[in-house]
Amino acid sequence: MSHDRVQIGWRVALIHTTVDPTGSKESVTMQVLYTAEATAVGEGRNGEVRSSDGVIDERLVVPKEMGGPGGDATNPEQLFAAGYAACFHGALKLAAREAKVQLGTTEVTAKVGIGRTDDGLGLTVELVARIPGVERSTAEELVAKAHQICPYSKATRGNIEVAVSATV
Repeated sequence: MSHDRVQIGWRVALIHTTVDPTGSKESVTMQVLYTAEATAVGEGRNGEVRSSDGVIDERLVVPKEMGGPGGDATNPEQLFAAGYAACFHGALKLAAREAKVQLGTTEVTAKVGIGRTDDGLGLTVELVARIPGVERSTAEELVAKAHQICPYSKATRGNIEVAVSATV
């Protein structure tokens, strides 16, 4: 995938060009509304991460399950799970508004797994949306729609296994 930056007034548009295995190209223009910036320092998974605005300033450690010390610090999988859960929850709320479905208190839990694959390490994601007060079929439709519109789901589609489900 290639990226070209185009200045449009005070905004920046990114043009993503994807080449599939058959050689055909698909271009999507995106007007960037917000850019998050974070920096990792130290020894990678045993280091630190900081956001440019200082809101995130966390120590990282390798989990015990992966041979590290574990403890009271975070890891990349937890940070990814938190971001994906929040993004998917927003997409779920949008899907409900578009379908004119009234929701009560909802929540989304993301589980991010890391493990060995044939070519190194890979990730898996399990998203569970708790949507009380609606029919199961409605909850499943909303979760399916959220999975189509969530930017994290779009970014991971075809790259990692993502299982989505709803509970009522």
